[in-house]
Amino acid sequence: MRRSPKPGPDPAFPRLGERERFPFRDPAESDDGLVGVGGNLSPGMLLSAYERGIFPWYSEEDPVLWHSPDPRFVLFPGDLHVSRSMSKVLDRGFFELSLDRDFPAVIRACSEADRPGQDGTWITGDMIEAYTEMRRLGWAHSGEARLDGRLVGGCYGIRLGAAFFGESMFSLESNASKAAFISLARLLFSDGVLFIDCQVRTDHLASLGAREIPRSDFLSMLRSAL
Repeated sequence: MRRSPKPGPDPAFPRLGERERFPFRDPAESDDGLVGVGGNLSPGMLLSAYERGIFPWYSEEDPVLWHSPDPRFVLFPGDLHVSRSMSKVLDRGFFELSLDRDFPAVIRACSEADRPGQDGTWITGDMIEAYTEMRRLGWAHSGEARLDGRLVGGCYGIRLGAAFFGESMFSLESNASKAAFISLARLLFSDGVLFIDCQVRTDHLASLGAREIPRSDFLSMLRSAL
């Protein structure tokens, strides 16, 4: 079936620089988690969204969809769970771990990862371009795991103040994404980050200690963290 073309730029939503802001509506007004439709992924739009606990999540053929789910899936420093077997993997240095060494490669690999139950990827070409620009501006960060010099696992997200918003991860070897995530999480927590927003529940992140909390609690914590 042929897909309809994605709508072009909406003149009602000008591209915003990183110091400009867009007045998103209060996420608490949304019962289904969808806060807005349309716009773009310019730095100012993305920062406006994350500052209010909102993130973009949509398919290639859709307009930009802005979400703030309730409940919210969050990892706190004291809840990070590293299993005994995972501790051995980390302690033995099975993977070479790094931070911000190759953000473009990480986000591209995340976009190409096979995800059971999903038809295609939500990490569009526009998203890759936008978040790579956010990395250039210093807002986005990636954690990487390499094996024999090859990138085999990674994750990326956005940091604002004492909050980190995890976006996606990928793994080409067993435990690679976990190793990259744990390494990044430890660095973030040691640097004063109060929580990692994991957005919506996954078994993978639940095994690492993330848990659901009411959106109202999340938004209150976020205001304090900025």
